[in-house]
Amino acid sequence: MYARCGSIRDSHLVFDKMPQRNLVSFNALITAYSRVPDHAILAFEVLAQMGIEYLRPDGSTFTSLLQASSLYGDWLVGTLLHAQVVKFGFLNDVRVQTSLLGMYSNCGDLESAKRVFESIDDKDVMTWNSIIFGNFKNDELKEGLDVFGRMVRTGVIPTEFTYSMVLNACSRLGDFHSGQLIHAQVIVSDALADLPLQNALLDMYCSCGDTQIAFSVFCRIENPDLVSWNSMISGYSENEEGEEAMALFVQLQGMSLLEPDEYTYAAIISATCAFLASNNGKPLHAQVIKAGFERSVFVGSTLVSMYFKNAEAESARKIFNLISEKDVVLWTEMILGHARMTDGDSAIKFFNGMCREGHKIDSFALSGALSACADLVILKPGEMIHSQVVKRGYDAEMSVTGSLIDMYVKNGDLHSAQLIFSQVSNPDLKCWNSMLGGYGQHGMVMEALQLFKEIINSGLRPDQITFLSVLSACNYSGLVEKGKFLWNYMKENGLSPGPKHYSCMVSLLSRAGLLDEAEEMIIESPFSEDKLELWRILLSSCVIRGNLRVGVRAAEQVLRLDAEDSATHILLSNLYAAAGRWDDVAEMRQKIRGLMLEKDPGLSWFEAENNIHVFASGDQIHPKVEKAQDELKRLRPNMMRSDGL
Repeated sequence: MYARCGSIRDSHLVFDKMPQRNLVSFNALITAYSRVPDHAILAFEVLAQMGIEYLRPDGSTFTSLLQASSLYGDWLVGTLLHAQVVKFGFLNDVRVQTSLLGMYSNCGDLESAKRVFESIDDKDVMTWNSIIFGNFKNDELKEGLDVFGRMVRTGVIPTEFTYSMVLNACSRLGDFHSGQLIHAQVIVSDALADLPLQNALLDMYCSCGDTQIAFSVFCRIENPDLVSWNSMISGYSENEEGEEAMALFVQLQGMSLLEPDEYTYAAIISATCAFLASNNGKPLHAQVIKAGFERSVFVGSTLVSMYFKNAEAESARKIFNLISEKDVVLWTEMILGHARMTDGDSAIKFFNGMCREGHKIDSFALSGALSACADLVILKPGEMIHSQVVKRGYDAEMSVTGSLIDMYVKNGDLHSAQLIFSQVSNPDLKCWNSMLGGYGQHGMVMEALQLFKEIINSGLRPDQITFLSVLSACNYSGLVEKGKFLWNYMKENGLSPGPKHYSCMVSLLSRAGLLDEAEEMIIESPFSEDKLELWRILLSSCVIRGNLRVGVRAAEQVLRLDAEDSATHILLSNLYAAAGRWDDVAEMRQKIRGLMLEKDPGLSWFEAENNIHVFASGDQIHPKVEKAQDELKRLRPNMMRSDGL
């Protein structure tokens, strides 16, 4: 009684005061200890005391002891018990066999578990459940489903627990077909669908992307618990159905008996990340604070992600600093968030902080840090992260490999990028695109076109990034006909060209002197009114070619939308000068002076002594500006001598 009420200490006191103890009393105490992970080891002390009193263990004793070793995760003790089971003649006891099976599964020795399973002659439903659960626990999901199929074929009737297990496996695999078949079997077998089984069905349909059927399952649950509500809200979130998730969350808030927990808030915040933070994210953040979950790392990670998606990095950093016990997910969100906002310096700082804290670095964190190195064009930190990739065994991870190739390409080290790419046995599209982009950036058009053919031959479907890279290569080398062919091929494959694709094609046509064709392409594009860069590209080529007719029209399009565009005024002035229209040049220069146009200074940066230094033309506030000026004075005589030579 004491043991079942959770008071093991009192249970042991009663045991010690018993004047006469027999096998039943010893088994009762061993069973009590074997059910509690923190006290499981004490079951073996009771066994030793049992031996002192010359009592022989029976099947119940071994069943409890095997459960204790399973909870404790001690494979060696489990195998020693297995030997004792054989010695005392309980190897054919179904309960002991099932406990042996469970012990080996829990200790990660699935092969021994299978041998025990195959040695059992009369397998009951508990035995089948144990081996199925063992497969799932050791991530052998498909094999576990195969064992379930074998169980059904042998005529053993699955329990609700069996169905819940296999449906959870279908969720993890995203196996919609098997999930539907098991659902049909549940209906045909007239099994009593308890709440855990209904929740497993709900989760399976959500994980497989069919939220419509999932919601119909949810609506048929008589008394859904918080797990049911959370599963449905998470399902909507994972399938980017934010409005449906919010409607269900509002409905949950109207329930008198249920209160949202941290998992609820994490799911609904994730579901509304695509919306403006002021509309949903910030009001939800206020509710999180009111509910007392603001320091939850689970909720905090989703809030950080939400604020980054709304470009509010400062708010994300405040939440990060508020959470005392930071996990890998939270650190990774900070790295990826800053990397996506092109704040590579902060991304690398958070990556270094994550390493200093001793967290296990995963593939997402490594990819984010490498992307930051690529955007900042800093090679040395990228090489250091590459060594971390190799050290931690992620050099075969496809997402990391793609980021490595991209980092080396953007840092100009095409040889290293080629070497990494050549070692990938079956590259995904990201890897192909990274290598293709490298060839395009380095003007290696023939290599780029050959790689594009290999992508097609490998059976992969090129995406917009693939076509942008190969079009850039054609633009670099002036291959107009090849560019036109790829442009048409992209549209034939159902891909809509974006602004960058149009920029490539307009540049390619303009540089080839096909200015009317380039103008027609801009007019027919969906970006003629809002992407002024297309008209500027055309205008720049008109200046070079001296085409006043098309150039003036291009300039008019830009100035119609941005009358104070300094670049266009300067280009138009140069165009008039090329045509010898000096009166128009004078008028244009007068306009420029009248507008008092000022260009924002461009920023540059370089890496020195493991620090990134940012500077601008005329910068007098950099902390090392005096040192830089002194160095310039020192070098000036050398430059003068070089100029004289």
